Amino acid sequence: MRMLIASDLHGSLSSLSFLVDKARELKPDMVVLLGDLVYHGPRNPLPEGYDTRSVLENFAHIKDVTGAMTVVRGNCDAEVDITHLPFPVVENAWINVDGLQIFASHGHRLPDVSLMPYNIPDGAVLLHGHTHIPRGETVHCFHFWNPGSLSLPKGGSERSYALYEERTFTVYTLNGKKVLSHTPSAT
Repeated sequence: MRMLIASDLHGSLSSLSFLVDKARELKPDMVVLLGDLVYHGPRNPLPEGYDTRSVLENFAHIKDVTGAMTVVRGNCDAEVDITHLPFPVVENAWINVDGLQIFASHGHRLPDVSLMPYNIPDGAVLLHGHTHIPRGETVHCFHFWNPGSLSLPKGGSERSYALYEERTFTVYTLNGKKVLSHTPSAT
């Protein structure tokens, strides 16, 4: 299973175009979008290529190049935006693949280390965005994965996305540099 994973586009048409091109190139089995898709948010600057109307119109292209999609809602995703997207958007989703239980969420309601909400079992992967900072690590008995942001990186990171293949989560910059890689131990 190959998953192309992105988060925090925040209305950037250039970021969406990059993602569509990457999906055409990689031909993933699934695209996972981790929220904050259309609106830039009240605390963020306008991202490069900010164009909400064009982003809403062009999201159909990502749907055209992949077999399946999982899309979760971010804290900046308004009802009015979600109703114009060409695919369903859910609050959280479970993805079971390669023996891993992956809880996909935007992440704004998740802790950084333990005391998990949502009855998340030990050994689960918490796949989320929100912080705009790439992450791949195991803390206590949970695995934390974050692709960073395609549009508005923070914490000194670069614009990035992730690829999941063969139980390994890898984050790349837009120019193809590997940022990090994480493989959970067998549970």
